[in-house]
Amino acid sequence: MTATPPTSTCRWRRRKEARPAEILRAALDCFAERGFAATRLDDVAQRAGVTKGTLYLYFASKEELFKAVVREAIVAGIARSEARIGDASEPAPQLLDYVLRGWAALSETPGGAISKLMLAEAGNFPELARFYLDEVVYRGRSLVRRVLNAGIARGEFRAVDVESAVTCVIAPLILAMLWRHSFAQHDVALDVEALCRVHLQLLCEGLVPRERPRPAARPRRRKQRAAR
Repeated sequence: MTATPPTSTCRWRRRKEARPAEILRAALDCFAERGFAATRLDDVAQRAGVTKGTLYLYFASKEELFKAVVREAIVAGIARSEARIGDASEPAPQLLDYVLRGWAALSETPGGAISKLMLAEAGNFPELARFYLDEVVYRGRSLVRRVLNAGIARGEFRAVDVESAVTCVIAPLILAMLWRHSFAQHDVALDVEALCRVHLQLLCEGLVPRERPRPAARPRRRKQRAAR
């Protein structure tokens, strides 16, 4: 008969298994509040309730910790959206709404502060900038591009300059995240849900083709008989 481990041993094992997630949550809060350069691993360890040595057991450097935070807070959501859209048969406006709502939800979390952080510090940390471009920016743009191209191919969207349209779709969402984690504490916060609703409405007004009214038929003139 197998002996049951002591309760304290089970608790220790659960605690050990939970440590990476606890460290990531603490690191996200620290990065969101202080930025990358000003965040110290000592600060993260203290907030996570572990020693700095314990932190190094899971993450080799602050850069690796930051990358793990980005993958957990942002990239995981992009991956879910990629899987959700895939070869989805829903109308393109519906898929576009799904993408917008996903970014809107991110803006309301500490993860939304990462965009602000990267815009401010990308010039000083080129390796992290390249990582963020590859993992977040390019994949996010590809996601929107896929929806637009599918809508155009199925005749649900009019033919447009897709690359420029991708930027137009994403730009207000970036603004919402920047505002949420900068000016919102000094001014009225943006209603992100309302912003996405109006943004989708404006996008669809511009993208969804409208049937042109047929010109009124001209009355036929009766041929006058030639005078004899």
